[in-house]
Amino acid sequence: MAAVPLFLLLMASSLSAVDRSTVLQPIEPIDLPPSIQQGVDMMYIDPEIAPSLKERDADLAEIAPGREPGTPVDMLTPVNPLYTELRRTLVRYQMNWSGLPDVQIPAGPMLKPGAKGERVSVLRERLGLKPGDAYDAELAKKVRAYQESHGIKADGVAGEATIQSLNLGPLRHERLIQINLERALRLPSVAEKGRYVVVDAGGARIYLFEDGKVLDSMKAIVGKPETATPMMAAKLRYASVNPYWNVPPELIQGLIAPKVIAGGVTYLEERGYEVFSDWTEEAQKLDPATVDWQAAAAGTSDIRVRQQPGGANSMGAIKFMMPNDFGIYLHDTPDKSGFQKDDRWISNGCVRVEDAKRLATWLFGDMPKGSDPKVEEKVDLAEPVPVYITYLTVGAGKDGAVFRKDPYSRDKELLARYFGAPAQTAALSLQR
Repeated sequence: MAAVPLFLLLMASSLSAVDRSTVLQPIEPIDLPPSIQQGVDMMYIDPEIAPSLKERDADLAEIAPGREPGTPVDMLTPVNPLYTELRRTLVRYQMNWSGLPDVQIPAGPMLKPGAKGERVSVLRERLGLKPGDAYDAELAKKVRAYQESHGIKADGVAGEATIQSLNLGPLRHERLIQINLERALRLPSVAEKGRYVVVDAGGARIYLFEDGKVLDSMKAIVGKPETATPMMAAKLRYASVNPYWNVPPELIQGLIAPKVIAGGVTYLEERGYEVFSDWTEEAQKLDPATVDWQAAAAGTSDIRVRQQPGGANSMGAIKFMMPNDFGIYLHDTPDKSGFQKDDRWISNGCVRVEDAKRLATWLFGDMPKGSDPKVEEKVDLAEPVPVYITYLTVGAGKDGAVFRKDPYSRDKELLARYFGAPAQTAALSLQR
């Protein structure tokens, strides 16, 4: 059965906006609307930022009926610059790698320069080199080029990660680029005026756009696999300066309560934590000594723990608020060390910003400051700025495609859904 073209599927469904005040209730699981194609589409919290994308998709249905997933469309309609970069990457990938023989390299020990034998012969065939059974300088150079283009440690040695990647087949990675083209197609085009933010949860990076051009970018820390940052779009409406941090329920249960049980309520006092009776705006502040912390550790308590503003607060100096039912927002952090690591999929779903002051200055003209460092204050944006959260597992590098990990395990299902690909696990244990 042929795959259903993505453009025939509804691109988005609007969610009702939540109250514009700070959301206090814990994050609850939210069912995705049936029109949302998980792993590709966004959910539009603010409906007014979606129509132009829907109209463009309708135009494509008329211009290119029967378009297959990932078929480039930037010659037919304006697209986002990230899309154009990926399309150029696809062309280069097709020229260099897609047409190579689809042969399987038998399992065995690592292959490296100086090796000989039948497995070396198959490796040479797979990479399109002249017949032979010697792992010579030509083969090492080709292996290194393949590794550089597929996100594998480029050492010219065909180890387990390289063999696994090659055995996925020559079309597998091309189709990954095509899936990411579909994701990038959901972003605003170069024709859209004004400012907006793109958060790429796949690359853990933030892009600042104005009038269709990238003006700046910075690293981000996004949700870990268990608390994946959702693909969504909403308007950033205000900032909370000197913010409180409402500790997620799972951290109250798994971290805060056990610490209090082990060390007493001084743990809370030293870190500026306050305890409230529940998650409503009418919640009563409690004396921590009267709280049943065993119940909190068991997850049977409704208490709310809040960290006061200050240098140790997990939200840092500012939160960038885009009200939504998921409780997702962008925020500063006092711990900058995480931005120096390759693994930046470690948050509880919200987006930590590498340089909050730079983002705030771009949004507000300057870094907003409250009148009292111990009091949270709301600072409205003169004009809300849309934020689009996407998920790109392939990027465009100066030498071609940059294949990333798939931390949220979305690509495997999409390959099967749109290309009828075998349910293979992408680059199982690739070294990064």
